[in-house]
Amino acid sequence: MTDLATPGARVPRDRFWTLPKPARPDGEPRRTGVEIEFSGLTEAQAADLVTTVWGGRTLRSAPHDLVVEDSAIGRVKIELDTALKDKAESALADRLLDLSREIVPVEIVTPPLAPGDLPRIDRLLQALNAAGAHGSGDGLLLAFGIHLNPEVASETAGDIVPVVRAFGLLEHWLRAADPPDLTRRVLPFIDPWPRSFLDRLAEDGADWGLDDLRDSYLEHVPTRNHGLDLLPLLEHLFPDRVRAALPARHVKGGRPTWHYRLPETGLGVADWSFAYEWNRWVLVERVAADAALLHDLSQARRAHRSALTSLPGDWAGEVAERLAEAKLWHD
Repeated sequence: MTDLATPGARVPRDRFWTLPKPARPDGEPRRTGVEIEFSGLTEAQAADLVTTVWGGRTLRSAPHDLVVEDSAIGRVKIELDTALKDKAESALADRLLDLSREIVPVEIVTPPLAPGDLPRIDRLLQALNAAGAHGSGDGLLLAFGIHLNPEVASETAGDIVPVVRAFGLLEHWLRAADPPDLTRRVLPFIDPWPRSFLDRLAEDGADWGLDDLRDSYLEHVPTRNHGLDLLPLLEHLFPDRVRAALPARHVKGGRPTWHYRLPETGLGVADWSFAYEWNRWVLVERVAADAALLHDLSQARRAHRSALTSLPGDWAGEVAERLAEAKLWHD
């Protein structure tokens, strides 16, 4: 049996893979927004780092929200990620904010980045690390992530459904090969997709249209708190249906992007890099683009679920074997 970590060890940490479908239908390169969560620095200190690394000028848009205008990558937002900031003019709220700063993340939100700008994220992360910013591994209650928001290749079932199937079939391996920090696993921010949804993907997902995806996802995965959150994309595609089906707290605006929440902020972790997290997403899209491999994984998943002797943890090992043999490991 292939070791779980074997395929993951082939994912580069020092260079960025290209998406298998790098352009949108209009020929423009697909762009990716990035959200970086961390603690240990104030919003102002984080903004100063952004301007040091990327240039620009800092403006305050609210008591705990800043923007850096005219940076090398455009407009960057820096904000405290908590509802308390909206009440920050009260003395009690300000005190609570001060007390909670170690576990409530500051978040840096980039505009959509062209592929050539992605290495700039690693340079900012190096600066954050040097300045004493904390990632998930720096405390028991820290559960910080880096969210990737790559534009979809197109708004068609042919480009969307295979990526959903690929992520669903790979997710157990992604988690087992490089487990998220314990706090992130315990807290309900990046829950795995439920088994009932994975069974549907393996059984008949190959024949789905976008309506089928929408209906099954809203039935089985009706929250934002998953490693891959499809609700922003589905809200973009079906605004009325999604807003009618879900509580307001799960409906925050649609956009034609994947919302990949699984990567964690690994500041201070040896060999960790943004390139590594990006390439793990590219691996998902490479599997999606390989129809034969995707079919093989679906068939294997169905056999795994029907076998009387299989255990839930065995599936990650089966995925590792197929990935190790697949022709996916090129730059």
